[in-house]
Amino acid sequence: MSTSKTRWQTLQQCHALAETVNGLYKTEVIHHQKPWKRMVDVELATLNWVDWFNNRRLLGSIGYVPPAEFEMAYYRNLEESAKVA
Repeated sequence: MSTSKTRWQTLQQCHALAETVNGLYKTEVIHHQKPWKRMVDVELATLNWVDWFNNRRLLGSIGYVPPAEFEMAYYRNLEESAKVA
């Protein structure tokens, strides 16, 4: 019973995170840069925002580095730890 509760809580947290990111995207891109004349303009703005969010945004909780850089360092450290072990 506790396992399914944990899975349910995890699912709820994932949904909450997705809603937060979606709200941030709408605020920073969709509502801020309107009016949109063409769908391709929305698509390009979305691609640029996702690139910034993943590759250039400095995230304080991980040492003011972009998430993609932090992730690469994390996996590099895992590989190095595996070689030592």
